[in-house]
Amino acid sequence: MSADSRPGPHLLLGDEGAAAMCAASAEADPDSLSAASRLRSRFGPELAAAALAQTSLRRRAQAKFGAEAAQIWFTTDGLEQASRPEVAAWRAARLAAAGVRRVIDFGCGIGADARAFLAAGLTVTAVELDPQTAALAAANLPGAEVLVGDATQLAPGLLAAADATTAVFVDPARRTDRGRSWRVADFNPAWPFVLELLAGRLPVCVKLGPGLPRELIPAGVEACWVSHHGDVVEAGLWRLDVQQSRAGRGVSAAVLLPGPHRLEAQLDAGRLPVRAAGGYLLEPNGAVIRARALNRIDPQAWLLDPEVAYLSTDHPVASPFASCFEVLQTLDAGEKTLRAWVRDNRVGVLEIKKRALDVDPAALRRRLKLSGPNQATLILARTVAGARAFVVRRVP
Repeated sequence: MSADSRPGPHLLLGDEGAAAMCAASAEADPDSLSAASRLRSRFGPELAAAALAQTSLRRRAQAKFGAEAAQIWFTTDGLEQASRPEVAAWRAARLAAAGVRRVIDFGCGIGADARAFLAAGLTVTAVELDPQTAALAAANLPGAEVLVGDATQLAPGLLAAADATTAVFVDPARRTDRGRSWRVADFNPAWPFVLELLAGRLPVCVKLGPGLPRELIPAGVEACWVSHHGDVVEAGLWRLDVQQSRAGRGVSAAVLLPGPHRLEAQLDAGRLPVRAAGGYLLEPNGAVIRARALNRIDPQAWLLDPEVAYLSTDHPVASPFASCFEVLQTLDAGEKTLRAWVRDNRVGVLEIKKRALDVDPAALRRRLKLSGPNQATLILARTVAGARAFVVRRVP
């Protein structure tokens, strides 16, 4: 991860920086010109800018880290790339449960994810290329060993000295001037280095974005998509069972948090049948869809369309992996039909869900001219019989 382009937050780690942070934290709007003017008069332009920027980042970080944000040193990239605390805690707990006692974090950035390893009682060695970012990591990781240098150059020595209770964690930076990239040439540490780690003798976890292309998944590893409160937030490449990996047996899985709830794809189960909707529709969690584990939600479910991730059954399904809806009525998806249905049923509040149809739910709601005391939910989906609108009721 690269250093932030703003005035270096590493400047804030001394006594004068602490005073500047105290002053900046007292500002109602740290991004205002008046706040900048007040702090510049006391601390000079560089330290004032760094303190105000850090205060602004910490306030933004409260949405992700809660009260803990006030104790963490951030960069803009570090905040954006940090896992949600519940996800990082799940990852650390999984490593600990596998017998891991020490983690080598190659490319730790500000150390936001490594904090969870420490909280789980694991020993941490963190490697960061940028010296200024490494200084923040050292402040964020009390008790950890933070090394400054290129992960690919430090790895041989660190890995050679590691025992079987050591795991490797790496979160390759994928940010370029054009935004996030899935071109392996843009990864840092380099993708060949990551593949070498996955083929090595130690347990490994590689954190990646949820849009992970399946062609990047090496044979013999577990690809695990993680959902947090319904949002698919990351994918991970895991290798905890070295013997299974060497046998080439890979796994595709979904993990839902809070929980955790885990579902592994049944890769040899064949394709689900496809037919018209039954009495219930199932809307799978996005992590289950990406893991291709639809065939594990309910053994009697089928698809409405071979390429659309809505399932149907003739019975209600209680599962953490999918929301269940009872079908009350099936309509043609044309706007004229929907407008008449809205009018006849006096619908004033309408939730619209859709997949595989070129529909903007917000724009459609406006065109349907909602009016009346009733609420309803519509699911618009492509089916074997064409586009359909299902009037549904969520099953608790």
